[in-house]
Parts: sequence; structure tokens; C-alpha cells
Amino acid sequence: MKKLIHTLLLSLVLAPLLYTNAWAENVQVLMKTSMGDITLSLDREKAPLTVENFLQYVRDGFYDGTVFHRVIKDFMIQAGGFTATMEKKKTRDPIRNEAKNGLKNRHGSIAMARTSAPHSATAQFFINHKNNDFLDYPSRDGWGYTVFGKVTQGMEVVDSIANQPTGLSNGMRDVPGKPILIEKVSILE
Repeated sequence: MKKLIHTLLLSLVLAPLLYTNAWAENVQVLMKTSMGDITLSLDREKAPLTVENFLQYVRDGFYDGTVFHRVIKDFMIQAGGFTATMEKKKTRDPIRNEAKNGLKNRHGSIAMARTSAPHSATAQFFINHKNNDFLDYPSRDGWGYTVFGKVTQGMEVVDSIANQPTGLSNGMRDVPGKPILIEKVSILE
């Protein structure tokens, strides 16, 4: 009987450890920019496809050398698709929209940029500079924009980027006058 109780107690202690799904844990990412560092926490549980898509671009070094190409104070800062010379980078195929995951486009959250087609997100992302409820599921188009994490450190860097003067460049609006470079993005272990 003593052995049975010991086994049961041990299984109760070890069970949570054995059944912990490391896949569901948040992933920390460090984004080094020319204006400072931004640390992100990505939510694998609520946005698994989006997080894996973003992480694959990180592993491939895709974001290194890209710029924040669309900056609108009190709205958002967008990056992940253009080089410092405003050349568009080739991406992988689009992913399925996961905006119905309960995460909201709140100040400091990171979400996927997309075209008017709901399932068109590839590599571009944005960090919300204020609460943007109108981007949440179901949004105006019935879909919304997929939030997949949030800034955990470096919000002052996001604020600095959002405050940069912008203008036209290569036919695009809201482009910072001085390029704001993403130097390196890496997954923190």
C-alpha cells in the first residue's frame, strides 16, 4: 500500500512535467533595430500558424536588413517586407488568418499585416502604437488582423520609431525620412 501511495504521489508531481507542451509556451524574440532593442513575446498557443511562420522568417534571417517602411504615430509601425533601398523582398506563400484567437490589437501588440484578402499575410507585421479595436476580429471585413504576441521590453523604442518624420518614398506613404533598420532578429532561448 505504501508503494502504491508513493507511486501515486510521484505521478501527481511528475504528471504536469511530463505533459507540459513546450510548443504552447510563449517564445521570446529579440529585435535589434537602429533605434534600439525590442523584445517580443509570441503566443504559440493562440496563434500557432502565425508564430511558426514568423519564427521561420527569423530562422531564415529574412528580417535582418529590412526597415520599418510604414510609420503612423498613434496607429502602428510596420516592417518586414522592404530593404533599406525600399526593394520588396520575396516571401513564402501566405498563411491562414488566425485573428479569431481572442488576442486584441492593443497598444504594444504585434500583428500580421495583410492585403484586403483575409488570408494574405506573409512576412510583414506591425506593432500597434495604440489600441486599434477596429482591426480586431471580426473587423469590417469579417476577419480582422491576427495578433500573435506583444512587446515585453522596448516600448520606448516603438514610441521613438512612431515619432519619426515620414513622407513619400518609391510611391509609398508614411515612410520614415531616415531608414529605421532591423539589424537582427533572433529567438531567445
